[in-house]
Amino acid sequence: MKTLFKIHKYGFKTFILAALFSIVSCGSRGSKNSNGYMTTTVSYYADKFEGNKTASGDTYRHSKQTASNKSLAFGTRVEIININNEKSVIITVNDRGPLKSSREFDLSQSAFRKIANLSEGIVKVKYRILR
Repeated sequence: MKTLFKIHKYGFKTFILAALFSIVSCGSRGSKNSNGYMTTTVSYYADKFEGNKTASGDTYRHSKQTASNKSLAFGTRVEIININNEKSVIITVNDRGPLKSSREFDLSQSAFRKIANLSEGIVKVKYRILR
């Protein structure tokens, strides 16, 4: 009987912890607002990636309006708007990433420059999938 009680006790604690983790992680990225836009943070590709192959087979160029995303199909176009200054850019997904779980996109340097200064490093944005 004591063993059954211990299993039940630890099972319940595990369930509660898993439920709390799920609730907290749901709000960490990609929260949707009433306009149909999602919010997240974005960064940009470092210089060392210039000329490397992307997951789609394209050659990465700082000058192109491209980005990485973990799950959107290659070729998907996305409008990204800096929440602080309302500057926007339309990017095309051509790579997988970013490695940081709190971000939905890593932008090419050219795309990032359209919405912020590179010195900012990471900016909060809203975005919507165009196609």
